[in-house]
Amino acid sequence: MEQALRGVGVSHGVAIGEVRHMGTAALEPPATRIPTEDAPREQARAQAAVDAVAADLIARGNLAGGEAQAVLEAQALMAQDPELMADVSRRIAVGSSAERGIYDAFAAYRALLAAAGDYLAGRVADLDDVRNRIVARLMGVPMPGVPDSDEPYVLFARDLAPADTALLDPTLVLGFVTEEGGPTSHSAILARAMGVPAVVALPGATELVEGLLVAVDGSTGEVLVNPSEEKQAELRQAAAERKAALSAASGPGQTSDGHKVPLLANVGGPGDLPAALEAGAEGVGLFRTEFLFLDDSAKAPSEEKQVEAYRKVLEAFPERRVVVRVLDAGADKPLDFLTPADEPNPALGVRGLRTLLDNPEVLRGQLRALAKAAEGLPVHLEVMAPMVADRVDARAFAVACREAGLPAKFGAMVEIPSAALRARSILQEVEFLSLGTNDLAQYTFAADRQVGALARLQDPWQPALLDLVAAAADAGRATGKSCGVCGEAASDPLLACVLAGLGVTSLSMGAASIPYVRSALAKYTLAQCQRAAEAARAADTAEEARAAAQQVLSGE
Repeated sequence: MEQALRGVGVSHGVAIGEVRHMGTAALEPPATRIPTEDAPREQARAQAAVDAVAADLIARGNLAGGEAQAVLEAQALMAQDPELMADVSRRIAVGSSAERGIYDAFAAYRALLAAAGDYLAGRVADLDDVRNRIVARLMGVPMPGVPDSDEPYVLFARDLAPADTALLDPTLVLGFVTEEGGPTSHSAILARAMGVPAVVALPGATELVEGLLVAVDGSTGEVLVNPSEEKQAELRQAAAERKAALSAASGPGQTSDGHKVPLLANVGGPGDLPAALEAGAEGVGLFRTEFLFLDDSAKAPSEEKQVEAYRKVLEAFPERRVVVRVLDAGADKPLDFLTPADEPNPALGVRGLRTLLDNPEVLRGQLRALAKAAEGLPVHLEVMAPMVADRVDARAFAVACREAGLPAKFGAMVEIPSAALRARSILQEVEFLSLGTNDLAQYTFAADRQVGALARLQDPWQPALLDLVAAAADAGRATGKSCGVCGEAASDPLLACVLAGLGVTSLSMGAASIPYVRSALAKYTLAQCQRAAEAARAADTAEEARAAAQQVLSGE
């Protein structure tokens, strides 16, 4: 009997296949005591397992590249956290085995994260994955992971750790569905980068019986259990038509009446460049530079290392726009040499530009490296600061850019509601704005982007969020300056049309989404997009906003 379930679609495409569940294992070690004389041996075992897991995560990141590499390197740092390992050593010294010492120390750290506010609580899944990998290695049991199968399948799990998502084989894993997670979680972002259909926050996902036939629509979030032959044919036909439309659409992003909306790529490093170029990205709208700083959380990378990495990205887009975000450290991206370890609520504390202004030598070093990387290259370099709150922040960043002699435009990210509401004031100091809709939604609705239960409030279709986008875009238009979107909202083809209607001047997204957005924009005039935007803002809920925009654009 056919049954329709609804989660949150986070990666375009349709997958039809049998359910396979992520493997599980009992990973709580026994609470046996060890003799005192065995403590040094157990401490050595624990350290060796931690080092091996960290090396494995880094190796997986190197294979995956791009954004996945940054996420996995952050997990490796988590595994080797000095304070955490000191706690492990203390527990072993008083009688715990290596396995139990790791398990209990991570449990204590987990409790601290869970109580530190929603933002850091979203890192609990990553911490659990690291713990499981270390304990499994110590116990000599297989790690829970992607099932072995010779036939393609749809992967179901409570949640997917970045280490698993990053190396999914798209020839076998047709799509995946998780019970937890949100539209801007790490796994969702990586799924879009891979081009694998995915649905998250689906209640009861782990309860579906292994081997059931399902159809997953990563655009709508619908999961059909036991779809009829007719429904399967309908979905395949729709997917084929969508693929044909994508193939037919090429060239720059624009509406059907020629209004230009440049489509740019979000990249995390040189590893993301091939996909961006293949998708026809018109430049880079968000170059996340954190990946360079995650290799060693104890100190900043040398300027030479930074220059080498930045230049690779700049060289890939001659005569085109490359927007670089300076280091966004703090909150879920702590660095030992920069971020305080005892903040009561790091998401609302010293992060982003605040961290850099407190450590001006790090900012100056990064700006100098960018200036050197751009020397002699025919590229339109733009540099922006994360977490700008007001004109004072914007002025401080602009002064730093000028003092570094940076041959680039400098701008501000709009991720805090105050920045959207005072965008015209901020634009007196900088030359462009870029809306980070992931964090903007998080701060607007006090809803952690990693918590699946809050997915309703993370939805970029929320009318209040659209109001803030409109306010920033209006400020850009009034001052004659650009205002783009680099958050994941830009990857939704229908919402991309609404954003264009709101006055956004460019859209930046994961490379896999660019063809979908290009195709959608090409179907409608700017006037249609503007009417759709008006209808969406007049709604009261995200669902109503989406439906209203769809109704306008479909001519109903």
